[in-house]
Amino acid sequence: MLVLTEILTTAFHRNASDIHLTVGSVPVFRIDGKLTLHQEEVLKPDDTKEMAKSIITGEMWQRLERERELDLSYGINGLSRFRVNIFYQRNNLSLAFRVIPSKIPQIDDLGLPQVLKKIAEKPHGLVLITGPTGSGKSTSLAAIIDYMNSHMNKHIITLEDPIEYLHKHNKSLIDQREVGFDTTSFQKGLRACLRQDPDVILVGEMRDLETISTAITAAETGHLVLGTLHTQDASSTMDRIIDVFPSHQKEQIRILLANVLVAIVSQRLFPMAQQSGRIAATEVLINNAAVKNLIRNEKMHQIPNILQTSKEQGMHKMEMDIQQKVMDGLIQSRDAEPYLT
Repeated sequence: MLVLTEILTTAFHRNASDIHLTVGSVPVFRIDGKLTLHQEEVLKPDDTKEMAKSIITGEMWQRLERERELDLSYGINGLSRFRVNIFYQRNNLSLAFRVIPSKIPQIDDLGLPQVLKKIAEKPHGLVLITGPTGSGKSTSLAAIIDYMNSHMNKHIITLEDPIEYLHKHNKSLIDQREVGFDTTSFQKGLRACLRQDPDVILVGEMRDLETISTAITAAETGHLVLGTLHTQDASSTMDRIIDVFPSHQKEQIRILLANVLVAIVSQRLFPMAQQSGRIAATEVLINNAAVKNLIRNEKMHQIPNILQTSKEQGMHKMEMDIQQKVMDGLIQSRDAEPYLT
């Protein structure tokens, strides 16, 4: 029988970002964004079932059987931590692991825009990191929190599902709460945050009306709120936030969003041209007077024009950053081409 620890150890040493364990297939690793077969025997139903049982408790097993899927974090001492999703497919169990590096990355190490440091120093407002699944949003948020922890005296509360990077108290006090264990939902945890004297609140994912509404309220009442959305760019992010509200509230939310928004950073990962690993290309929107006016007047379609002409303020479009990284030899043209208009 295949041993889970051996598979995860091999994946870690091969610099895989994800590991997929599915009945009827050999283990599959995602390395530099591409799926790679791990040359081992094909997984059987008992293999994945035993692997799942080896990393979860009896109570969690009951929840998995009831809800048919389960999120958790898992660690191997001396190796790494993993974000795990266990789920049923064709009545068999599958497991998906995301490798969480033990060292919290720095903003500079990730090649992220320097303007993120200025954004992190804002006393209040709403900062959104957006992009598709697997685009490095959690890693960017961890780097921002680590920058705050190294440079500022803040009380930071995170709501995560599950907890990925483990932060140690440094200049800041950091309380990390895991949805499903430390709080029952993002909504309840976020409401409770407002009574816990935070300076900064990180919301792992802004999934629904109540979470988005409470996050905006928290930003309005003097907290710096960091959150993520699965949107592609600044314009679609604002449309997504406004569209989640009922028609009679949209005008009010537009005004609130114009007032509380600090920045939107959208990102996408590309394989690096000269070495293994991936690098993020970004789009950065800073909420200045011109952007506020566009939000209030429902003219979000004009935001790309602002991004194109406000480079001195740290703004840029995704296409501009991709092109620059191609010119700098960081991304290969063939990888960039599908994302350039």
